[in-house]
Amino acid sequence: MNALLVGRAIRRVFAGGDGQLLEILCGIDIEVRRGEFVAIVGASGAGKSTLLHLLGALDSPTTGDIWLDGSRYADLDPRGAADLRNRKLGFVFQFHHLLREFSALENVMMPLLIGGSSPRKARSRAEEVLSEVGLAGRMSHRPAELSGGEQQRCAVARALVHDPSVVLADEPSGNLDHANAERLHEIFFRLAREYETAVVVVTHNRQLASRADRVLLLEDGRLTSVSSVEAIP
Repeated sequence: MNALLVGRAIRRVFAGGDGQLLEILCGIDIEVRRGEFVAIVGASGAGKSTLLHLLGALDSPTTGDIWLDGSRYADLDPRGAADLRNRKLGFVFQFHHLLREFSALENVMMPLLIGGSSPRKARSRAEEVLSEVGLAGRMSHRPAELSGGEQQRCAVARALVHDPSVVLADEPSGNLDHANAERLHEIFFRLAREYETAVVVVTHNRQLASRADRVLLLEDGRLTSVSSVEAIP
């Protein structure tokens, strides 16, 4: 089976305040297949979020190439990259970034409306996904009226509403209690298992990482596969 998301020789270099160049990612190779759950682990500041932003076409590598479903990011203009993100990528961050003036339903409808769907179709699909994440009775509530766990599940619904090929999650359960974190993790595993969505999660949660199909350790700018979470420093 061919990989869905591919990165080759990815380097990301930033200029420091003193003019010195800081190489965060040093020639990383990565492949993620359909239906695969991949956990990326590593110390804070190792560059995990930087890598996730590159894989999500939110930033560009200094050198190297990334492909999603055969589309090479370097060949896309800004509009093409935005279209790719809206159609094929779903993002979940540690902070939900919901629009506070809109209801849960309206927040989840937003990507579809931006993508050109009719309000009727967007509403129907948003209601379906919100029900799937356990928010059927909370659709009319604004973010401030939702609990932390509900806010994050709403953010997950927004990421899933357009049936993305890949979900990229950056510490998605970092601000949740154990029960809500477990509920969120189960949603991700069901995505990979039942819908063949590729899921890439950056996490410090060893329990979550232990259930992934693969665990990748980012250390000193390089990505290596580890056999188990016990092998993580």
